[in-house]
Amino acid sequence: MNAFDTLQDFVDALDGAGELVRVREPVSVDRELCEIADRTMKMPGGGPALLFEHVLLMDGSRSAYPVGINLFGSMKRMAMSLGVTDLDSIGDRITELLNMKVPDGLLGKLSLLPKLLEVSKFPPRTKSGGAASQEVVLKGDDVDLTKLPLLKCWPEDGGEYLTFPMVITKDPVRGIRNVGMYRIMRTGRATLAMHWQRHKVGAAHWREMAERGEKMHVCIALGADPPSMYSASAPLPPTVDEFIFAGFLRSKPVQLVKALTCDLEVPAEADFVLEGYIDPAEALVMEGPFGDHTGYYSLADEYPQVHVTTITMRKKPIMPATIVGRPPMEDFYLGHATERIFLPLLKLTIPEVVDYHMPAEGIFHNLVFVSIRKDFPGQAHKVMNALWGQGLMSLAKVIVVVDHWVNVRDPKEAWWVALNNIDPERDARFTMGPMDVLDHASRAFTYGSKMGLDATRKLPEEGFTRDWPKVIVMDPETKQKVDARWSKLGIAR
Repeated sequence: MNAFDTLQDFVDALDGAGELVRVREPVSVDRELCEIADRTMKMPGGGPALLFEHVLLMDGSRSAYPVGINLFGSMKRMAMSLGVTDLDSIGDRITELLNMKVPDGLLGKLSLLPKLLEVSKFPPRTKSGGAASQEVVLKGDDVDLTKLPLLKCWPEDGGEYLTFPMVITKDPVRGIRNVGMYRIMRTGRATLAMHWQRHKVGAAHWREMAERGEKMHVCIALGADPPSMYSASAPLPPTVDEFIFAGFLRSKPVQLVKALTCDLEVPAEADFVLEGYIDPAEALVMEGPFGDHTGYYSLADEYPQVHVTTITMRKKPIMPATIVGRPPMEDFYLGHATERIFLPLLKLTIPEVVDYHMPAEGIFHNLVFVSIRKDFPGQAHKVMNALWGQGLMSLAKVIVVVDHWVNVRDPKEAWWVALNNIDPERDARFTMGPMDVLDHASRAFTYGSKMGLDATRKLPEEGFTRDWPKVIVMDPETKQKVDARWSKLGIAR
């Protein structure tokens, strides 16, 4: 399976695979679209992808552009979006690269060249001249964000939002590009409020530009090749360009083009690109409230204002969107892809890790199950501390560590084992640290306590002197006998 070059190609493939429902009834961006999408996302398996073809804007007029939502909202579609049949295969590619050793002898070294050449193909390519994303250009008075189908998702939201953007900025010192995914609220005909949480790379770029007193160029791409859209959500280190990572996922470079009015490159196949700037001399503007992925409203606060100077687009673009709220939602599947893809990198620094999983109910940062191969006392605590030192994993509120044989991707099994294996006072560990901006329960803004649960089998050195019981498992001979007779018992449904 090959990765798709455009959002339209992906939508067409979903349609051909029976994964897409085209909604031709008039549907308003004012809460109606969200309600339909929310009900769909909570169907078994995530429900179908939706393409709303008759979208009504806030003033009741018909949008010129369809809205695609829940496009990534199932295991199958998430894999399709990245050009694979199994998300773990991407992790296997990373593992293979990490395990590459230079063989002895000339022939051995030559045999390594194809892998090295594959790596060299990842950097994005900037093309000269025009691009599909610049087929239509709106400037000056023609820039009108009210004509775009931006969603007001929930009743108490502060306004209409871009919910699936790729926000492109550049480090003013090192020149490293960043592509991030942040919610963005419309504040005027040509202005937006950028919700940059303090832990995000884009926010760091803005703070650096503010210290220099310089205007900051910002481009917001909407729709592109699906690997690039996903990569904007991936927790990459600040020094890694998301378009390089997207190139790795695609196994071919992402095509970029110079923005018309900003010193930035944007996806050549984007559906929309909003070009603009932030002036650090201006006062911050109020953004929110917003019905967030926690299932609660995040409160209104002050954030930088983006002035949109130019809108470019394809002749027939699709507006990508998502909604967040009480889980499960589409973002669970994006997060699941991150789990599978980044597991080999986690093992690189914490080799005893076998697997990990962030269930939908934990909204990513609230609960992490981790299975490990335990070889020495205190190893579960070592893993907890190591995880809290890993980038955005530092925001994890609760980490539960279990033994290697536990299927952490099944929360029922993980909790069954954990609740059997813990003595609460002995096995709970508390520490202080950074918390997610959206955590309304923490004792202070972005700062609070975390808990680790050691649910592994306890060793004598850890103070456990009793016999540890065996897990109940039927013997293979009896299972084989029943398997052979099962169809005759009249029980199977």
